[in-house]
Amino acid sequence: MKPPIQINNHPFRFLLYLEWILLAIAMLTAIMPSPPPPRFAGRFHEPSPENLIVATGCLIIFGLMGLRLPTGNQISKIIFTAIEVFLIFTTGFVGGRISRLFPFIYMILVTRSCLIFQLPGRLIVTSISFLLFWLTLQRKWQNFSPIPQVQERFQFLTLSLSLLFGLSLIFVLMLMNTVLSERQSREELAVANEKLRQYALRIENQATLEERNRIAREIHDSLGHSLTALNLQLETALKLSQSNPNKAHDFLKRAKELGSKALQDVRQSISTMRSHPLQEQSLEQAINQLLEDFHHANGFSPICMINLDHPLPSEIKIAIYRIIQESLTNVSKYAKATEVRIEIDKTPRGLHLTVQDNGQGFDFKQNTTGFGLQSMRDRTLAIGGVFNINSTPGEGCKIIVDIPLMRLNR
Repeated sequence: MKPPIQINNHPFRFLLYLEWILLAIAMLTAIMPSPPPPRFAGRFHEPSPENLIVATGCLIIFGLMGLRLPTGNQISKIIFTAIEVFLIFTTGFVGGRISRLFPFIYMILVTRSCLIFQLPGRLIVTSISFLLFWLTLQRKWQNFSPIPQVQERFQFLTLSLSLLFGLSLIFVLMLMNTVLSERQSREELAVANEKLRQYALRIENQATLEERNRIAREIHDSLGHSLTALNLQLETALKLSQSNPNKAHDFLKRAKELGSKALQDVRQSISTMRSHPLQEQSLEQAINQLLEDFHHANGFSPICMINLDHPLPSEIKIAIYRIIQESLTNVSKYAKATEVRIEIDKTPRGLHLTVQDNGQGFDFKQNTTGFGLQSMRDRTLAIGGVFNINSTPGEGCKIIVDIPLMRLNR
């Protein structure tokens, strides 16, 4: 349930100040003497002191009610508005000079209704305000009793004032609806921005967690294995150092090779963790660097064919780079391949990427949950692409990525 509208949470505090100014003017009008013009002397009926006190009290209560507007159930809103209407109606009928400002008080009633009711309730309150204005105006002219020659003029004046007041109420209603709609749009936009910020934060945290898991698996699969083997080689060399120095030397030599491999794995992991792999270089240059590293590690160079006729968006280039990088890493670790072929083609439907090797392959129905494959799949989906993998044990592996054309033209 929403809290009631008060001074500390009033959406438009200047409206509250305007109410106080109008009510203060009404009080001053009641206090200051204002005799009627001589030609109309005796035709205006000034209120009695008792009626003046009643009208002043009604205005005071009406003003205080503006300090707490209900926003809860519909019944409390209706009761609140009914009390306001009764106070204004009483002021208009018994107020004398105070009632000269009762059209403005009706406008206050309409603005308050816009803060507590939806559009149907606002329309009803506006219609009631116009009707009460017309009834109060009719009573005032009955008290005046003009001569027959000017009776028609006063009827025309009554109609003109009623139309003018009705148009004023419509203007106030439309203005308040516009202002409230704009405020609601800003609030909804602020809520949407906050949700988007929280969502982005969750995505960032999830990406950080996934990256940590990837590093942990990388350390476990490569560096951990190398260090374990290194430790065994050193222990064996230590045991044979006295009895068989030549054999111990062979184990130390193997330990040195394992240490070099561990260092290479560390450097590769650090290189993979770079946040901007394509910084200050094109996609072709970055891929050539990957191919060169792959050649040094495996002894042969992949065949690469790149056919692009215009630059790609940054997020597309980074995704392609990471997918190729992860594919070559998997080939180096598990495939035992002697040939790797990479193709990047621009087709009428979009971008087509394939990475194919002639390695030992695997049953992709049972091995599609690995971090490397899942990472490539997630990167493809993030840019609106389609990821497929074809592999059979003993017949190599083929990774296929298709990115739609509309993603390339963003």
